Amino acid sequence: MRILVNTPAGNIGRVLVDLLLAAGHDVTMISRNPRKVADFVGRGAKLVEGSIDDPDVLDRAMQGVDVLYWLPPLVFDQADFLGWARGCADRVAGIAQAAGVRRAVLLSSVGAQHDHGVGPIACLPAIEGRFRAAFPDMASLRPGHFMENFLMSLPTIRSEGAIYSSHAADQPIPMIATRDIARVSADIVMDGVWRGHHVIGLHGPADVSYSEAAGIIGTVLGRPVRYVQIDDAAMVGAMTSSGMPEHMARLVSGLYSGIRTGMARRVEPRNPTPTTLEAFTRTCLLPALSGG
Repeated sequence: MRILVNTPAGNIGRVLVDLLLAAGHDVTMISRNPRKVADFVGRGAKLVEGSIDDPDVLDRAMQGVDVLYWLPPLVFDQADFLGWARGCADRVAGIAQAAGVRRAVLLSSVGAQHDHGVGPIACLPAIEGRFRAAFPDMASLRPGHFMENFLMSLPTIRSEGAIYSSHAADQPIPMIATRDIARVSADIVMDGVWRGHHVIGLHGPADVSYSEAAGIIGTVLGRPVRYVQIDDAAMVGAMTSSGMPEHMARLVSGLYSGIRTGMARRVEPRNPTPTTLEAFTRTCLLPALSGG
C-alpha cells in the first residue's frame, strides 16, 4: 500500500511515518525541509520536496497513492488563514481525485461541526465536506486538546510553578497525546477493509480541566503547580510575545474562547486512548523540564 503523508516532520507525522515504514508500507512524504526527514528517506520513504501550495508538488506526490493522510497545517504567515486553509484543501482534494486516489484520512478536530466562533478550526467543516465529496472512502479524525500544548508552559512551570492560559479553570476538556493520535491514525490508514465516510472522535482517556491538569502535573513533577486563568487580551499578548503574528494569536485565542463557550466540544463517542496525563507528564514533561 502506498500512503502519502503531508506532515512527516511533525509530532504526529513522525510517529505515523515510522509506524507505516515499520509495517512494510510504501510511504510518500511532502516536505520543504529534506534534512528533517532524511532518516525516513534512508529507510525507503519517497520524498517530494516542496510546498503544499504548489500544484506540481501535489501532482507528483499523488501519483500511485492508495491512501492520503492529510493534516491541515496551522500556517502563521497567511493573513487570511481560514480562506487559505479552505483553498488548500480544495486544491489537494481536486488533484488527488484527478490522480485516482479514492481513500483519505483527514486529521480534523473536536468542534469541527462549527464554521465560526472556534478560531482556526472554523475551516474544518469545509475541508471535511470537500474531502467527503472527493473520496469514496474517507475517515475524519477529531482529536481533543493536545497534551503537548503543556510543553509551552515549561518556562513558567520552572520559574513560577504556574501554567497560564485563557482556558476556563474548571471546565473539563478532552486531552490526548499526539503519539496516540498517530497510532490510531496508522491503524486506520493501514486497514484496507473499511468503506464509506466516518467521523471518529479521539478524546484521550478522560476529560480533564486545566486546574486538574495543573495538579496532576505538579504531583508527577514533585513540585506545586497552579493554574492561572488569564483573559483573552493577555492570552493574545503572551502568544505574540512568543513570536506568533498578532492575527494568528487572535485566531487561536478565538479557539480557546470557543472551548469556554462550549462550541468547540466533543460530540462524538469517546474512543479511549491509553496515554493518561500522568503518563505523558512522566515521559515527556519531566524529561523536558529536567533537561532545561
